[in-house]
Amino acid sequence: MKTLLLTWLDCILIADVFLVLLGFFWFAIAVVGESTGIPLGYQIWQKLWLPLFNPAISILILGAISSWGIKKLSQWFTAKQGS
Repeated sequence: MKTLLLTWLDCILIADVFLVLLGFFWFAIAVVGESTGIPLGYQIWQKLWLPLFNPAISILILGAISSWGIKKLSQWFTAKQGS
């Protein structure tokens, strides 16, 4: 049974995945634009790297590990109660 904490954690992680993917696609397009001389927001992306995208990637990794750990502990306690 999923707890309320896991439900919220999963919702936050889904939103975070989309933010990270958006940042990746923006970066890829901006790099191509920068190399061709077309301004597509590379300077803005660089300014947002530390305050937005770097923490988003860290939260995604930490959240995925935490979610996995909570689910494993839940399975372990469920198995202990069933024995």
